[in-house]
Parts: sequence; structure tokens; C-alpha cells
Amino acid sequence: MIQKSIRELVRYGLATGLVEPEDTIYTANRLLELFGLEELEDADTPITADKSEEAQLVSGLEDILKNMLDYAAQNGLLENNSVVYRDLFDTKIMSVLVARPSEIIRKFNTYYAQSPEAATEYFYKFSQDTDYIRRYRVCRDQKWIAHTKYGDLDITINLSKPEKDPKAIAAAKNAKQSGYPKCQLCVENEGYAGRVNHPARQNHRIIPITINGGQWGFQYSPYVYYNEHCIVFNSQHIPMKIEHNTFVKLFDFVKLFPHYMLGSNADLPIVGGSILSHDHFQGGHYEFPMAKAGVDKSFTVKGFEDVTAGIVNWPMSVIRISGPDSDRLIALADVILDKWRSYTDEEAFIYAETDGEPHNTITPIARKRGDNYELDLVLRNNITTEEHPMGVYHPHAKLHHIKKENIGLIEVMGLAVLPSRLDGEMAALEKAILEGADIRSDEVLGKHADWVEEFLPKYENVTADNIHEIIQTEIGQVFMEVLEDAGVYKRTAEGQAAFDRFTAVLNQ
Repeated sequence: MIQKSIRELVRYGLATGLVEPEDTIYTANRLLELFGLEELEDADTPITADKSEEAQLVSGLEDILKNMLDYAAQNGLLENNSVVYRDLFDTKIMSVLVARPSEIIRKFNTYYAQSPEAATEYFYKFSQDTDYIRRYRVCRDQKWIAHTKYGDLDITINLSKPEKDPKAIAAAKNAKQSGYPKCQLCVENEGYAGRVNHPARQNHRIIPITINGGQWGFQYSPYVYYNEHCIVFNSQHIPMKIEHNTFVKLFDFVKLFPHYMLGSNADLPIVGGSILSHDHFQGGHYEFPMAKAGVDKSFTVKGFEDVTAGIVNWPMSVIRISGPDSDRLIALADVILDKWRSYTDEEAFIYAETDGEPHNTITPIARKRGDNYELDLVLRNNITTEEHPMGVYHPHAKLHHIKKENIGLIEVMGLAVLPSRLDGEMAALEKAILEGADIRSDEVLGKHADWVEEFLPKYENVTADNIHEIIQTEIGQVFMEVLEDAGVYKRTAEGQAAFDRFTAVLNQ
């Protein structure tokens, strides 16, 4: 079986273009070495594959790797036969098929000379072919559209990130703490073998780019929550900060890749969402629900009459500015950020700081739309109270049964990334509802009882045919409420009047 799997993996490499025909024997020999084998059976039979076999071999990659990992476990090549150790080893297997960084960079630049789209299309496929993006896991994510008064929202339950097993968790706890790489975004991850408490990245490649005169890296997220979900990160391990240079970097990137949007998480805890210790952005070839939302109230800022500005019809508090000159947008964004950082409106329960701790910041998102550049500035505030210890502008406690985590950049734009626990919980909940079970007394499902009692009366006829759709619809409504909770200005007459008070300050 291992001999057959080695041949199949080399054929996969040939069909996807990871392995050149001249490298066939070399690649097979590298795999033999990895598995402690001394010879290739049926060596006189050439290993061949062409583009026409790519789809079949791609669909079979998971089985090829499973067979290889089973062999490795049976022959003492794995420290433990669990998902963490199997992931470390299968990344090592795939690395045999992956060219050095310099070669990938040269290919990317060759494609970029044709067009930015050609370059990203090549690199995205490459990142999947190398199994850095595990297609067979990503496709298991649950995804659907929720219709709301703000337009369609994207809902996902993330199943592509494997949960660690207890033995791996214990091993990670006892493992020697290392500062290399400093985090999972650092350039030092490229080619790194990984360890029980850090993922393997031998199949990972980074494209160097220059933005705002500095060296940055361009890669894709291994979990791709949306199409061509990319990460753009500083080559130095420095903290995130929303400032003038942030806006410059966003537009520098959008000019390099006009078909991509790019945004930043906010730079304060609770509203920050992502890894705040490493300066980075997230983007991709995707139109988020927020980008589709229109402006429902325009305003003008003195000195910036050439820039279109307005409040977006969105559950969170978004100012959209647009125009053909990105420098003018950056200049206005500086004004808005500066005003917001120091802005207090006690009537609206917005405080710039308490006891010296700053609360106001912005989540910015840049894109190109036709001949104009566009910048969405989402106003954020991370103040906490006794009633809302996790944040006033954070999902409130009644919604935590569905979404408790921080609302970061991706959620802000209208794509819910919900925890994997919901996959099993919702299936069990559907069954319990149909059977008329006592949900409140259930140890796992009890937290959903209030929610079920609230929405179920809306439906006259609940059957096995429609229960799944009902649950998905109601999860969508919860996510809409999550975004409303995270909005500093509510979509009420009072909330929008308070928003108007802030936009008026921009003219002072």
C-alpha cells in the first residue's frame, strides 16, 4: 500500500504541476527516504500523469495521505497517532513536492507581469495543491445565506480547523516554550517543521511585497473563510496599530491587486478580533455583505468636498468615503480617526477613555470600485461594564449560546465564523425539537432553550423537512443581532441622531 501511495502522490504532483517531469524519480526517492524504504517497487514502470487526471487525483489526495499516515503510525514514524501528529507528518510528506521559495516567487512575478489576477489565481491554486489549504477539510464547513433587513449575511460554521486531542493538549502544556517563530504570522514560519504546540509549515510559501516602503509578506489563510482569503503581514513582529500609515498600506496593496479588498482588525482588545501582536491585514477576492450595503445618509466634510462621504445602512456604525484620489481618502480618514479617538458622548454611552484606558478605534476596509477608491471606517469601542463585562459593544450574553467570541474584521463585514461546536449542537437541537424533548434540562442543549422558546412560536408547522432551514434562518437572525450589539450607534432614531452628532464634529 505504501508503495502504491508513493506512486500516487508523485502522480498527484505531476498532474497539479507541483512536480516537473524531470523531477519524477528524485521526488519518489525523497518519499522513499521519508518512509525509511530502500527501493521503489516496479521501478521499471514509469510514473506518469497529465493535466487530464488532475481532478481525479486532487479528489483522492485525502485518501493517499491517510494511507501514508496509517503506514507511518504502524511503523513507528509518528510519536502518537492523533490529528496533531498526523498533521505534522503529512505536512512533511507534502513538502517533498514543494519547490523552494525563490522558485515560487519567480513564478508569481512571471504571472504578475501578465496581470495581478493571473498571479493570485496561480498562487491560490498552488496553496491548495500543496495542501497548505486542505481542500478536503474546508469543503466540510457549513455555509448558508441569511436574509435580513440589512441584506443577505454570510453564515459559516467552521469545521476546517481540527480540534486538538487530549494527549496533544497535555503534550503542548508540557512542551518547552519556544519563541521561534514568535507567532503564526511571522516570516520564520515558511518551511518550519512545526511542533506539538505550533503547526507545521514546510509546505507554506510567502510572496514578498512592498507597501508603504516596507517589506511585507502575502499569503493565504489555511482556513479560507471566503474566496482567496489572504493575509498581508509585516515582515517584522510588531503590534497592530491603526494610524495614518495603516490607510496608506491598505491602498498600496489595493493598487497592487485592484481585484482584492483589504482590511484591518481594530487595534484594541475585545474589538480587535485577531492576533494583535503582529501587524497584519486580511483581504481577498470576495464581495462581503457590507460592501453591498448602500449609503443611506450622505454628508460633507469641510475641506473634503471632493470626497463622497456617508453612513452605511449596516447594523454596525460605518462611515464610507470614496473618490478617485486615494491620497484624499487617506487625509480624510486621518481626520475621522483623530476625531473618533478623542470623542466622548456621554448621552450615547461613548467614552474615549476611562481611567486612562483608551476605548475608541476603527476597523478600516479598502477596495477599488470602478474608477474610485473606497474606504469603509467602522467605528469601534471596547468599554466594559458590570452588566456587560465582555464589552458593551460586543455580543450580549443572551447571544453567547451561538456567538461569544470577539467580532473581528470578517464578522464586521457580514460573514459569521461560528464555532464548530454548533455543528453537533444544532443537529441535536433539531432532533430534540421534533421529538418535543425537554431542551432546558439537557446538559449541552440547555443554553439554547430560551432562544428556541422565543423563535418556535413563529412557525405554525415544524417538520423534519423544514427544521434545518428554520434553525439556519434563526442563526442568521442571531448573527444580525450580534452585529447590532457591536454597533456603537444603534439603528434607532436616537442612535442615528447620536451618529449625526459625531459626523457634525468632523466639520469643527
